[in-house]
Amino acid sequence: MTTDTPPPPANAEQMASPSFSLATLDQTFLLSDSMRGVRFLLEYEKAEQLLKAQRIMSTIVVFGSARIRADGPNKQAHWYSQARAFGRLASERGGALCEEGGERHHVIATGGGPGAMEAACRGAREAGAPAIGFNITLPHEQEPNAYTTPELTFNFHYFAMRKMHLAMRAKALVVFPGGYGTADELFELLTLRQTRKMAALPIVLFDEGYWREVMNFDALVRHGMIDAADLTLFRYADTAEAAWDALIEQGLMVGQEESDLDIARDM
Repeated sequence: MTTDTPPPPANAEQMASPSFSLATLDQTFLLSDSMRGVRFLLEYEKAEQLLKAQRIMSTIVVFGSARIRADGPNKQAHWYSQARAFGRLASERGGALCEEGGERHHVIATGGGPGAMEAACRGAREAGAPAIGFNITLPHEQEPNAYTTPELTFNFHYFAMRKMHLAMRAKALVVFPGGYGTADELFELLTLRQTRKMAALPIVLFDEGYWREVMNFDALVRHGMIDAADLTLFRYADTAEAAWDALIEQGLMVGQEESDLDIARDM
């Protein structure tokens, strides 16, 4: 007499368990507190690999308010047009234009949003050059402007990692009028320069009247909070052309000079 072997129990419950999911596909696990360091690494490495693939050797970073509009009130239209003009001339003169597959230098990089960031990217694209957008996720979702190069349009969760990518290839900084966010980004790089955690970085504040009204740098000297020499870490400019000239006067290298310097650093 033979007895039938009972069928094996179904394993649907095991297959559906979160523990059975591949770690790389388990969003709950990847978004857990214990994986924060891994998420930092992912945000760093994704942008780093794509920038290298596009042969982006250096950038000129442009900060400024997302609220500036081309048809805005008061001086907004002027700020927008000058950010656009700067994006174009910096791309034409700085080394962002090259043959397919060549190295690109001094590529315009912004926070990727509207306003002054859009204007600078627009000018770069009008010159035929790429434009980088380092976007950030916000409660009121920020969308990338239409002028960043699609392959160079990034999105970050962590402000710290976004700031790192903005800083690490920067060879110059131009800051248009802005509010809290713009001031935060400006002082981040000023602090790196002041503490010599960053190599010499030409910095230009656009519209001297605006910046002198909203930031009393001289008062910081009077109160002993900074040295008088710290005021030489930046200059002012009121036109796109003057901003470019101020960067060159502060040591921004373009063309053969920059290539020679890169070779010397590699030796």
